[in-house]
Amino acid sequence: MTTLERHSAWHRPARAGHGRDQRRPFTGLVIAVLALGFSVGSMAAATGQEPAPAERTVAVTGVLVDGDGTPVPDALITVTGGDFTGSATTDPEGVWLVELPTAGTFEVALDITTLPEGVSLTDPERATTSLLVFAGKPTKVIFPLGEAATGGGGLAGTVMQLTVDGLLFGLIISLGALGLSLIYGTTGLTNFAHGELIALGALTAYFLNAILGIHIALAALLTVIIVALVGGLVQDRILWRPLRRRGTGLIAMLVISIGLGIFLRYLYLFLFGGRTRQYAQYAGQPGLEFGPVSITPKALVAGAFAILLLAAAIYWLLRTRAGKASRAIADNPSLASASGINVEGVINVVWMIGAGLAAFGGIMLGLTQGVSWVSGFQVLLLTFAAVTLGGLGTAFGAIVGSLVVGLFIQLSTLVVPTELKYVGALLLLIVVLLVRPQGILGRTERVG
Repeated sequence: MTTLERHSAWHRPARAGHGRDQRRPFTGLVIAVLALGFSVGSMAAATGQEPAPAERTVAVTGVLVDGDGTPVPDALITVTGGDFTGSATTDPEGVWLVELPTAGTFEVALDITTLPEGVSLTDPERATTSLLVFAGKPTKVIFPLGEAATGGGGLAGTVMQLTVDGLLFGLIISLGALGLSLIYGTTGLTNFAHGELIALGALTAYFLNAILGIHIALAALLTVIIVALVGGLVQDRILWRPLRRRGTGLIAMLVISIGLGIFLRYLYLFLFGGRTRQYAQYAGQPGLEFGPVSITPKALVAGAFAILLLAAAIYWLLRTRAGKASRAIADNPSLASASGINVEGVINVVWMIGAGLAAFGGIMLGLTQGVSWVSGFQVLLLTFAAVTLGGLGTAFGAIVGSLVVGLFIQLSTLVVPTELKYVGALLLLIVVLLVRPQGILGRTERVG
Protein backbone atom coordinates (compact mmCIF):
# COMPACT_ATOMS: atom_id res chain seq x y z
CA MET A 1 0.00 0.00 0.00
CA THR A 2 1.50 3.34 -1.07
CA THR A 3 1.73 6.53 0.93
CA LEU A 4 -0.95 8.15 -1.26
CA GLU A 5 -3.47 5.38 -0.56
CA ARG A 6 -2.98 5.15 3.19
CA HIS A 7 -4.25 8.62 4.07
CA SER A 8 -7.75 9.95 3.40
CA ALA A 9 -7.11 13.05 5.54
CA TRP A 10 -3.60 14.19 6.27
CA HIS A 11 -2.27 14.56 9.74
CA ARG A 12 1.29 15.54 10.41
CA PRO A 13 3.19 13.26 12.79
CA ALA A 14 6.40 14.29 14.47
CA ARG A 15 9.43 13.78 12.21
CA ALA A 16 12.62 12.70 13.81
CA GLY A 17 15.26 15.36 13.74
CA HIS A 18 13.22 17.81 11.68
CA GLY A 19 13.60 21.35 12.94
CA ARG A 20 16.32 20.45 15.47
CA ASP A 21 19.30 21.77 13.56
CA GLN A 22 19.64 25.24 14.98
CA ARG A 23 23.38 25.66 14.31
CA ARG A 24 23.11 27.60 11.05
CA PRO A 25 23.67 31.36 11.31
CA PHE A 26 20.21 32.77 10.81
CA THR A 27 20.14 34.94 13.92
CA GLY A 28 21.23 37.94 11.88
CA LEU A 29 18.38 37.48 9.41
CA VAL A 30 15.80 37.19 12.20
CA ILE A 31 17.10 40.30 13.97
CA ALA A 32 17.21 42.23 10.69
CA VAL A 33 13.60 41.38 9.83
CA LEU A 34 12.35 42.22 13.32
CA ALA A 35 14.32 45.45 13.45
CA LEU A 36 13.01 46.51 10.04
CA GLY A 37 9.45 45.71 11.10
CA PHE A 38 9.71 47.72 14.30
CA SER A 39 11.43 50.63 12.56
CA VAL A 40 8.69 50.86 9.94
CA GLY A 41 6.11 50.60 12.74
CA SER A 42 7.71 53.49 14.60
CA MET A 43 7.86 55.60 11.43
CA ALA A 44 4.22 54.83 10.65
CA ALA A 45 3.13 55.64 14.19
CA ALA A 46 4.93 58.96 13.91
CA THR A 47 3.75 59.93 10.42
CA GLY A 48 0.88 57.75 9.28
CA GLN A 49 -1.85 58.35 11.83
CA GLU A 50 -4.69 60.73 11.17
CA PRO A 51 -5.38 63.55 12.01
CA ALA A 52 -2.07 65.44 11.65
CA PRO A 53 -0.50 66.59 14.93
CA ALA A 54 -0.12 70.11 13.53
CA GLU A 55 -3.78 70.78 14.38
CA ARG A 56 -3.34 71.21 18.11
CA THR A 57 -6.95 72.19 18.82
CA VAL A 58 -9.06 71.23 21.80
CA ALA A 59 -11.58 68.67 20.55
CA VAL A 60 -13.34 65.38 21.18
CA THR A 61 -13.68 62.76 18.47
CA GLY A 62 -14.54 59.14 17.89
CA VAL A 63 -15.53 56.44 15.43
CA LEU A 64 -19.00 54.96 15.85
CA VAL A 65 -19.23 51.30 14.77
CA ASP A 66 -21.72 48.57 15.61
CA GLY A 67 -20.91 45.20 17.18
CA ASP A 68 -19.65 43.79 13.86
CA GLY A 69 -17.35 46.74 13.19
CA THR A 70 -19.64 48.31 10.55
CA PRO A 71 -19.53 52.15 10.60
CA VAL A 72 -22.70 53.88 11.81
CA PRO A 73 -23.41 57.08 9.80
CA ASP A 74 -25.79 59.98 10.56
CA ALA A 75 -25.72 59.52 14.35
CA LEU A 76 -25.90 62.71 16.43
CA ILE A 77 -23.35 63.43 19.20
CA THR A 78 -23.76 66.49 21.43
CA VAL A 79 -21.03 68.03 23.64
CA THR A 80 -21.88 70.42 26.49
CA GLY A 81 -19.81 72.17 29.14
CA GLY A 82 -20.25 75.54 30.84
CA ASP A 83 -21.78 77.92 28.30
CA PHE A 84 -20.67 75.79 25.34
CA THR A 85 -22.89 73.45 23.33
CA GLY A 86 -21.72 71.76 20.14
CA SER A 87 -22.76 68.81 18.07
CA ALA A 88 -21.61 66.64 15.17
CA THR A 89 -23.07 63.94 12.95
CA THR A 90 -21.07 60.86 12.04
CA ASP A 91 -19.89 60.64 8.43
CA PRO A 92 -20.27 57.52 6.20
CA GLU A 93 -17.23 56.01 7.95
CA GLY A 94 -18.68 56.63 11.41
CA VAL A 95 -16.20 59.41 12.25
CA TRP A 96 -17.24 62.52 14.20
CA LEU A 97 -15.36 65.48 15.74
CA VAL A 98 -16.44 68.47 17.85
CA GLU A 99 -13.99 71.35 18.43
CA LEU A 100 -14.10 72.98 21.86
CA PRO A 101 -13.32 76.59 22.88
CA THR A 102 -11.03 75.58 25.76
CA ALA A 103 -9.82 72.67 27.81
CA GLY A 104 -11.99 71.48 30.66
CA THR A 105 -14.69 69.02 31.67
CA PHE A 106 -17.41 68.27 29.13
CA GLU A 107 -20.33 65.90 28.78
CA VAL A 108 -20.56 63.93 25.54
CA ALA A 109 -23.96 62.45 24.72
CA LEU A 110 -25.06 60.08 21.93
CA ASP A 111 -28.62 60.55 20.69
CA ILE A 112 -29.77 56.92 20.57
CA THR A 113 -32.83 57.88 18.51
CA THR A 114 -30.50 58.61 15.57
CA LEU A 115 -29.01 55.11 15.57
CA PRO A 116 -30.07 52.82 12.70
CA GLU A 117 -32.61 50.09 13.28
CA GLY A 118 -31.13 47.00 14.90
CA VAL A 119 -28.27 48.88 16.63
CA SER A 120 -28.24 50.03 20.24
CA LEU A 121 -25.87 50.69 23.12
CA THR A 122 -24.69 47.56 24.90
CA ASP A 123 -24.98 49.56 28.14
CA PRO A 124 -27.79 52.17 28.01
CA GLU A 125 -26.21 54.06 30.91
CA ARG A 126 -23.22 54.92 28.71
CA ALA A 127 -25.21 57.14 26.34
CA THR A 128 -23.69 60.11 28.19
CA THR A 129 -20.13 60.30 29.47
CA SER A 130 -18.22 63.02 31.30
CA LEU A 131 -14.51 63.51 30.62
CA LEU A 132 -11.66 65.95 31.11
CA VAL A 133 -10.34 67.31 27.81
CA PHE A 134 -6.81 68.73 27.37
CA ALA A 135 -5.21 70.71 24.56
CA GLY A 136 -3.33 68.73 21.93
CA LYS A 137 -4.61 65.70 20.11
CA PRO A 138 -8.42 65.31 20.09
CA THR A 139 -9.69 63.23 22.99
CA LYS A 140 -11.30 59.99 21.82
CA VAL A 141 -14.70 58.87 23.07
CA ILE A 142 -16.05 55.32 22.63
CA PHE A 143 -19.73 54.41 22.60
CA PRO A 144 -20.03 50.57 22.70
CA LEU A 145 -22.73 49.48 20.27
CA GLY A 146 -24.20 46.07 19.53
CA GLU A 147 -27.24 44.30 18.17
CA ALA A 148 -30.53 45.60 19.43
CA ALA A 149 -32.87 42.97 20.77
CA THR A 150 -35.54 42.07 18.25
CA GLY A 151 -38.90 43.12 19.54
CA GLY A 152 -41.05 40.27 18.19
CA GLY A 153 -38.58 37.43 18.60
CA GLY A 154 -37.45 38.11 22.13
CA LEU A 155 -34.60 35.99 23.43
CA ALA A 156 -35.23 33.24 20.86
CA GLY A 157 -35.03 35.75 18.03
CA THR A 158 -31.81 37.20 19.40
CA VAL A 159 -30.28 33.72 19.64
CA MET A 160 -31.28 32.97 16.04
CA GLN A 161 -29.76 36.25 14.83
CA LEU A 162 -26.52 35.66 16.72
CA THR A 163 -26.35 32.09 15.39
CA VAL A 164 -26.55 33.30 11.80
CA ASP A 165 -23.96 36.00 12.52
CA GLY A 166 -21.73 33.39 14.17
CA LEU A 167 -21.91 31.03 11.18
CA LEU A 168 -20.99 33.86 8.79
CA PHE A 169 -18.10 34.92 11.00
CA GLY A 170 -17.05 31.28 11.27
CA LEU A 171 -16.88 31.08 7.46
CA ILE A 172 -14.54 34.09 7.42
CA ILE A 173 -12.28 32.47 10.01
CA SER A 174 -12.37 29.10 8.20
CA LEU A 175 -11.05 30.64 4.98
CA GLY A 176 -7.92 31.71 6.83
CA ALA A 177 -7.76 28.63 9.05
CA LEU A 178 -7.93 26.11 6.18
CA GLY A 179 -5.07 27.80 4.34
CA LEU A 180 -3.03 28.00 7.53
CA SER A 181 -3.66 24.31 8.19
CA LEU A 182 -2.71 23.29 4.63
CA ILE A 183 0.58 25.18 4.85
CA TYR A 184 1.36 23.71 8.26
CA GLY A 185 0.54 20.20 7.07
CA THR A 186 2.94 20.25 4.12
CA THR A 187 5.80 22.39 5.47
CA GLY A 188 5.49 22.27 9.26
CA LEU A 189 5.56 26.10 9.30
CA THR A 190 3.47 27.88 11.93
CA ASN A 191 2.99 31.06 9.91
CA PHE A 192 2.30 34.09 12.10
CA ALA A 193 2.25 36.29 8.98
CA HIS A 194 -0.84 34.50 7.65
CA GLY A 195 -3.10 37.22 9.05
CA GLU A 196 -1.39 39.73 6.77
CA LEU A 197 -2.53 37.68 3.77
CA ILE A 198 -6.09 38.25 5.01
CA ALA A 199 -5.43 41.98 5.30
CA LEU A 200 -3.73 41.99 1.88
CA GLY A 201 -6.89 40.57 0.35
CA ALA A 202 -9.05 43.32 1.87
CA LEU A 203 -6.61 46.11 0.93
CA THR A 204 -6.03 44.86 -2.63
CA ALA A 205 -9.77 44.63 -3.26
CA TYR A 206 -10.17 48.18 -1.88
CA PHE A 207 -7.45 49.48 -4.19
CA LEU A 208 -9.01 47.83 -7.25
CA ASN A 209 -12.53 48.85 -6.25
CA ALA A 210 -12.33 52.31 -4.67
CA ILE A 211 -9.17 53.63 -6.39
CA LEU A 212 -9.29 52.03 -9.85
CA GLY A 213 -13.09 51.94 -10.05
CA ILE A 214 -13.51 48.20 -10.69
CA HIS A 215 -16.77 46.73 -9.39
CA ILE A 216 -16.29 44.82 -6.17
CA ALA A 217 -17.40 41.50 -7.73
CA LEU A 218 -14.66 41.62 -10.40
CA ALA A 219 -12.23 43.18 -7.93
CA ALA A 220 -12.75 40.22 -5.58
CA LEU A 221 -11.92 37.72 -8.35
CA LEU A 222 -8.80 39.66 -9.37
CA THR A 223 -7.76 39.99 -5.74
CA VAL A 224 -7.90 36.24 -5.11
CA ILE A 225 -5.72 35.65 -8.18
CA ILE A 226 -3.24 38.42 -7.33
CA VAL A 227 -2.82 37.41 -3.68
CA ALA A 228 -2.55 33.72 -4.63
CA LEU A 229 0.32 34.57 -6.98
CA VAL A 230 2.08 37.32 -5.02
CA GLY A 231 1.23 36.36 -1.44
CA GLY A 232 1.46 32.63 -2.09
CA LEU A 233 3.68 31.58 -4.99
CA VAL A 234 6.14 34.49 -4.94
CA GLN A 235 6.40 34.60 -1.14
CA ASP A 236 7.20 30.90 -0.95
CA ARG A 237 9.77 31.01 -3.74
CA ILE A 238 11.72 34.04 -2.60
CA LEU A 239 11.56 33.44 1.17
CA TRP A 240 10.44 30.06 2.46
CA ARG A 241 11.87 27.76 -0.22
CA PRO A 242 15.45 29.09 0.21
CA LEU A 243 15.09 28.72 3.98
CA ARG A 244 13.89 25.13 3.61
CA ARG A 245 16.79 24.29 1.29
CA ARG A 246 19.29 25.72 3.76
CA GLY A 247 17.85 23.54 6.50
CA THR A 248 16.45 26.36 8.64
CA GLY A 249 14.77 24.98 11.75
CA LEU A 250 11.04 25.36 12.27
CA ILE A 251 11.52 27.54 15.37
CA ALA A 252 13.70 29.96 13.40
CA MET A 253 11.15 30.05 10.58
CA LEU A 254 8.38 30.73 13.08
CA VAL A 255 10.30 33.73 14.44
CA ILE A 256 10.93 34.96 10.89
CA SER A 257 7.19 34.76 10.19
CA ILE A 258 6.55 36.93 13.26
CA GLY A 259 9.02 39.54 11.99
CA LEU A 260 7.50 39.38 8.50
CA GLY A 261 4.03 39.87 9.94
CA ILE A 262 5.11 42.94 11.93
CA PHE A 263 6.84 44.42 8.89
CA LEU A 264 3.85 43.90 6.57
CA ARG A 265 1.35 45.14 9.14
CA TYR A 266 3.03 48.51 9.56
CA LEU A 267 3.79 48.73 5.87
CA TYR A 268 0.02 48.53 5.32
CA LEU A 269 -0.44 51.32 7.89
CA PHE A 270 2.19 53.47 6.16
CA LEU A 271 0.61 53.01 2.72
CA PHE A 272 -3.08 52.80 3.61
CA GLY A 273 -3.45 54.96 6.72
CA GLY A 274 -5.12 54.20 10.01
CA ARG A 275 -8.78 54.86 9.17
CA THR A 276 -11.30 52.14 8.41
CA ARG A 277 -12.71 52.51 4.90
CA GLN A 278 -15.59 51.02 2.91
CA TYR A 279 -15.85 49.50 -0.54
CA ALA A 280 -17.55 51.60 -3.20
CA GLN A 281 -20.53 49.24 -3.47
CA TYR A 282 -22.91 47.80 -0.86
CA ALA A 283 -21.57 49.83 2.08
CA GLY A 284 -24.95 50.72 3.61
CA GLN A 285 -26.97 47.80 2.29
CA PRO A 286 -30.25 47.12 4.17
CA GLY A 287 -30.84 43.62 5.49
CA LEU A 288 -33.36 41.06 4.32
CA GLU A 289 -35.82 39.99 7.01
CA PHE A 290 -36.39 36.27 7.59
CA GLY A 291 -38.62 36.29 10.64
CA PRO A 292 -36.50 37.54 13.56
CA VAL A 293 -33.29 37.17 11.53
CA SER A 294 -31.88 39.99 9.40
CA ILE A 295 -29.09 39.39 6.91
CA THR A 296 -27.75 41.56 4.11
CA PRO A 297 -27.67 40.28 0.52
CA LYS A 298 -23.90 40.88 0.36
CA ALA A 299 -23.43 38.59 3.37
CA LEU A 300 -25.56 35.88 1.74
CA VAL A 301 -23.66 36.04 -1.55
CA ALA A 302 -20.23 36.21 0.10
CA GLY A 303 -21.14 33.32 2.42
CA ALA A 304 -22.26 31.20 -0.54
CA PHE A 305 -18.99 31.85 -2.37
CA ALA A 306 -17.03 31.06 0.81
CA ILE A 307 -18.75 27.68 1.04
CA LEU A 308 -17.97 26.99 -2.63
CA LEU A 309 -14.29 27.87 -2.12
CA LEU A 310 -14.03 25.66 0.97
CA ALA A 311 -15.74 22.79 -0.86
CA ALA A 312 -13.39 23.22 -3.84
CA ALA A 313 -10.35 23.16 -1.54
CA ILE A 314 -11.56 19.98 0.18
CA TYR A 315 -12.26 18.35 -3.21
CA TRP A 316 -8.75 19.28 -4.34
CA LEU A 317 -7.30 17.78 -1.19
CA LEU A 318 -9.21 14.49 -1.33
CA ARG A 319 -9.79 13.78 -5.04
CA THR A 320 -6.98 15.28 -7.12
CA ARG A 321 -3.48 13.87 -7.60
CA ALA A 322 -1.90 17.07 -6.30
CA GLY A 323 -4.11 16.97 -3.20
CA LYS A 324 -3.23 13.35 -2.49
CA ALA A 325 0.42 14.24 -3.04
CA SER A 326 0.13 17.03 -0.46
CA ARG A 327 -1.16 14.52 2.08
CA ALA A 328 1.72 12.19 1.28
CA ILE A 329 4.18 15.05 1.77
CA ALA A 330 2.54 15.88 5.10
CA ASP A 331 3.05 12.27 6.19
CA ASN A 332 6.63 11.77 4.99
CA PRO A 333 8.27 14.24 2.58
CA SER A 334 11.35 12.10 2.03
CA LEU A 335 9.31 9.05 1.06
CA ALA A 336 7.04 11.20 -1.10
CA SER A 337 10.05 12.61 -2.94
CA ALA A 338 11.48 9.11 -3.42
CA SER A 339 8.11 8.06 -4.88
CA GLY A 340 8.50 10.61 -7.66
CA ILE A 341 6.39 13.44 -6.20
CA ASN A 342 7.55 16.98 -6.99
CA VAL A 343 7.57 18.14 -3.38
CA GLU A 344 8.43 21.79 -4.03
CA GLY A 345 5.85 22.03 -6.81
CA VAL A 346 3.10 20.72 -4.55
CA ILE A 347 4.14 23.09 -1.76
CA ASN A 348 3.89 25.99 -4.23
CA VAL A 349 0.32 24.98 -5.07
CA VAL A 350 -0.54 24.69 -1.37
CA TRP A 351 0.79 28.20 -0.74
CA MET A 352 -1.29 29.57 -3.63
CA ILE A 353 -4.46 27.89 -2.36
CA GLY A 354 -3.83 29.06 1.21
CA ALA A 355 -3.18 32.65 0.13
CA GLY A 356 -6.21 32.71 -2.18
CA LEU A 357 -8.53 31.45 0.57
CA ALA A 358 -7.12 34.02 3.01
CA ALA A 359 -7.62 36.79 0.44
CA PHE A 360 -11.32 36.01 0.06
CA GLY A 361 -11.64 35.87 3.83
CA GLY A 362 -10.19 39.39 3.93
CA ILE A 363 -12.70 40.57 1.32
CA MET A 364 -15.58 39.14 3.36
CA LEU A 365 -14.19 40.84 6.45
CA GLY A 366 -13.99 44.14 4.54
CA LEU A 367 -17.60 43.81 3.36
CA THR A 368 -18.93 43.27 6.88
CA GLN A 369 -16.55 45.28 9.09
CA GLY A 370 -14.83 47.72 6.75
CA VAL A 371 -11.29 47.68 5.35
CA SER A 372 -8.52 48.24 7.87
CA TRP A 373 -4.74 47.80 7.89
CA VAL A 374 -5.02 45.75 11.08
CA SER A 375 -7.97 43.53 10.13
CA GLY A 376 -5.78 40.46 9.53
CA PHE A 377 -4.04 40.76 12.87
CA GLN A 378 -7.39 41.13 14.65
CA VAL A 379 -8.50 37.67 13.49
CA LEU A 380 -5.06 35.99 13.54
CA LEU A 381 -5.38 34.60 17.07
CA LEU A 382 -8.93 33.46 16.31
CA THR A 383 -7.59 31.65 13.24
CA PHE A 384 -4.94 29.89 15.31
CA ALA A 385 -7.58 29.08 17.91
CA ALA A 386 -9.79 27.51 15.24
CA VAL A 387 -6.94 25.42 13.80
CA THR A 388 -5.84 24.20 17.23
CA LEU A 389 -9.40 23.63 18.41
CA GLY A 390 -10.29 21.54 15.36
CA GLY A 391 -7.09 19.54 15.45
CA LEU A 392 -3.68 20.80 14.40
CA GLY A 393 -2.85 19.69 10.86
CA THR A 394 -6.34 18.48 9.88
CA ALA A 395 -8.27 20.22 7.10
CA PHE A 396 -11.76 19.31 8.26
CA GLY A 397 -10.78 20.17 11.82
CA ALA A 398 -9.85 23.71 10.75
CA ILE A 399 -13.34 24.25 9.29
CA VAL A 400 -15.17 22.70 12.26
CA GLY A 401 -13.03 24.64 14.73
CA SER A 402 -13.72 27.89 12.86
CA LEU A 403 -17.49 27.41 12.96
CA VAL A 404 -17.33 26.59 16.69
CA VAL A 405 -15.25 29.70 17.37
CA GLY A 406 -17.55 31.92 15.27
CA LEU A 407 -20.69 30.66 16.99
CA PHE A 408 -19.19 30.93 20.46
CA ILE A 409 -17.99 34.50 19.83
CA GLN A 410 -21.42 35.76 18.78
CA LEU A 411 -23.50 33.78 21.29
CA SER A 412 -21.24 34.83 24.15
CA THR A 413 -22.55 38.40 23.75
CA LEU A 414 -25.75 37.20 25.43
CA VAL A 415 -23.88 37.19 28.75
CA VAL A 416 -20.76 39.34 28.22
CA PRO A 417 -20.26 42.82 26.72
CA THR A 418 -19.64 42.91 22.98
CA GLU A 419 -16.12 44.26 23.39
CA LEU A 420 -15.16 41.11 25.38
CA LYS A 421 -16.53 38.52 22.96
CA TYR A 422 -13.13 37.51 21.50
CA VAL A 423 -11.82 36.67 24.97
CA GLY A 424 -14.47 33.98 25.34
CA ALA A 425 -13.26 32.19 22.20
CA LEU A 426 -9.74 31.94 23.55
CA LEU A 427 -11.09 30.72 26.89
CA LEU A 428 -13.03 28.03 25.01
CA LEU A 429 -9.79 26.98 23.34
CA ILE A 430 -8.08 26.54 26.69
CA VAL A 431 -10.94 24.50 28.11
CA VAL A 432 -11.17 22.18 25.09
CA LEU A 433 -7.43 21.57 25.03
CA LEU A 434 -7.47 20.70 28.73
CA VAL A 435 -10.14 18.09 28.04
CA ARG A 436 -9.04 16.96 24.55
CA PRO A 437 -5.47 18.12 23.78
CA GLN A 438 -5.50 16.80 20.18
CA GLY A 439 -8.50 18.98 19.28
CA ILE A 440 -11.97 18.05 18.08
CA LEU A 441 -10.98 16.01 15.00
CA GLY A 442 -7.32 15.41 15.84
CA ARG A 443 -5.90 11.99 16.64
CA THR A 444 -3.92 11.11 19.70
CA GLU A 445 -0.32 10.11 19.02
CA ARG A 446 2.20 8.24 21.09
CA VAL A 447 5.54 10.00 21.38
CA GLY A 448 8.64 7.89 21.92
